[in-house]
Amino acid sequence: MTFEDLNKFGKQRVPFLFFCDFEAKRVEAFPLESLESEDIEYEINQTYTYKNHTHFLNPLPTSFVSYKKKFDKIIEKIKAGETYILNLTQATAIAPTKTLREMFHLANASYKLRFKDKFLCFSPEQFVQIQENHIHTFPMKGTINANVANASKKILANQKELAEHIMVVDLLRNDLSIVANEVKVEQFRYITEIAAGEKKLLQVSSHISGNIGEHWHENIGTILKKLLPAGSISGAPKKSTLSIINDVEAYERGFFTGVFGVYDGEKFDSGVMIRYIEKTDKGFVYKSGGGITLDSDAHSEYQELLDKIYLP
Repeated sequence: MTFEDLNKFGKQRVPFLFFCDFEAKRVEAFPLESLESEDIEYEINQTYTYKNHTHFLNPLPTSFVSYKKKFDKIIEKIKAGETYILNLTQATAIAPTKTLREMFHLANASYKLRFKDKFLCFSPEQFVQIQENHIHTFPMKGTINANVANASKKILANQKELAEHIMVVDLLRNDLSIVANEVKVEQFRYITEIAAGEKKLLQVSSHISGNIGEHWHENIGTILKKLLPAGSISGAPKKSTLSIINDVEAYERGFFTGVFGVYDGEKFDSGVMIRYIEKTDKGFVYKSGGGITLDSDAHSEYQELLDKIYLP
């Protein structure tokens, strides 16, 4: 499949599910009428009834020393002016006691995708939504444990988090300007509560919109390709930052931090593929990460990476 195939689906108003890898080099798309639930399951922007479950992922994290080597390389690149925000991720071995299908049905998330026996994501982050000739994106950047005293005030007052969020909003605003007119920030830095296994997190998002025009259906694949990779999980400036990611992370993200979405013939909605479990030849891994800026603290970023290893 290619992004051009998505254009053809859109032109014919054929409802489809699609997902692509981080670098938008591999695209998978399926007409909704052909999907078999035993192979592929998804939920898009679903309102769900919360399901309690125990913590059963059993993570086996790599050492802080190993993480800090990568962190330090990124700080060097930032000081050299090659990037000013970069999303550093890594794969953590886990030993879950349930199958991907069982975890799909247990996970409390609005955006979920299970692809065969290969991977599962349960994302809190919407990517783009297109309806009534307008495109919307909702970058999410900034996380704090909800149990911290005055958590909302602390995350919003944190200057490092504010600077990081401003950078991502500016990047996404520029990205939308490539495909839309009248781009504006509808809402800046609002908080949502995310169930994170046995605890809760507060995450900070913004809402950006633009006028996409009435011919977006037949150009939906082209629009998506121009917007990828998603700015919130890559960094800025995007081109040089992607090169640094490939060099420093030293592993394949694959479909992790790609996007997936559903077109129903009238509107399109999609999520960023974060909170991601993959089955490999050596067992299960959980891929997670966070944004790094010059003001980042290595211990805090390492802890955030670990905090994100959960089934919501």
